[in-house]
Amino acid sequence: MRIIALMNQKGGVGKTTTTVNLGAALAEAGQRVCLIDLDPQAHLTINYGVDPSPDICSIYNVLCDDAPLRDALRAIDDQISLVPSSIDLAAAEVELVTVLGREIILKERVEQANVDFDYILLDCPPSLGLLTINALAMADEVIIPMQPHFLALQGVAKLLETVKLVSKRMNPVLRISGIVLTMFDGQAKLSTEVVNELRSFIDAAEDKSLPWSNARIFDTKIRRNIKLAESPSFGKPIISYDSASNGAHDYRALAREVMGMLDRPAVTRTPPAPPTPVPARVEISISQDLAEPQPSHDEVAA
Repeated sequence: MRIIALMNQKGGVGKTTTTVNLGAALAEAGQRVCLIDLDPQAHLTINYGVDPSPDICSIYNVLCDDAPLRDALRAIDDQISLVPSSIDLAAAEVELVTVLGREIILKERVEQANVDFDYILLDCPPSLGLLTINALAMADEVIIPMQPHFLALQGVAKLLETVKLVSKRMNPVLRISGIVLTMFDGQAKLSTEVVNELRSFIDAAEDKSLPWSNARIFDTKIRRNIKLAESPSFGKPIISYDSASNGAHDYRALAREVMGMLDRPAVTRTPPAPPTPVPARVEISISQDLAEPQPSHDEVAA
């Protein structure tokens, strides 16, 4: 069973859209998929046609009321199950602040439920708070959906630092498996610049003991597609809403890449393209402080 957290602390980058539709594409390929909605906005829940009412048993009840995970699990079809969210989840971080071991509650609940799936996809909120930490403590790998924009790139360094800390202190198997570019426009010069910067940064970590040392930039790019924006209002993933659309084609391709990652022990990288000159008024870079492991406070004190 692969447990994948889809996270990005920047909102509006296609994180929930990717969780919804990657899950549907994996299910179409015959995989048994569980989706867990950890976002108080409950957009994943709504996208599958479930009303995020406080009256339903949701992930909030699992985390804060000790409800068994199986009580919150809803079968969407034969291949997909959903653990919904609700607006109550917004209060979870406050309610759990005094709870011992609050960072691993989700992991414990899933282990107790003894569920049997091929994939568990965790839709994280657009923040690096307690709910995201719970997802990282449980996950084996992280996929980062991001737009190929300057501001989205700037937030990657903080996100990687969070993954690095969780990997070091709580979950040593955690790794970043890849970055998927969403709302992609291949004709935009900035898209190429961002891809080159990301590729250079990942290649620089190849021989280092870092969670992103074997990460990839997925070959599949999720193109802008109006059908992807329409499908949530019908409570359907893109594959059910319009199976012939570019959005459905892209997420099927992404699912094949994700499944194919098990078939090869190492990541094959494309040599980075020659750098494209960037105007002096804007500098695109990821913090190089993350390129080398930094000594902890205790190591410094010693």
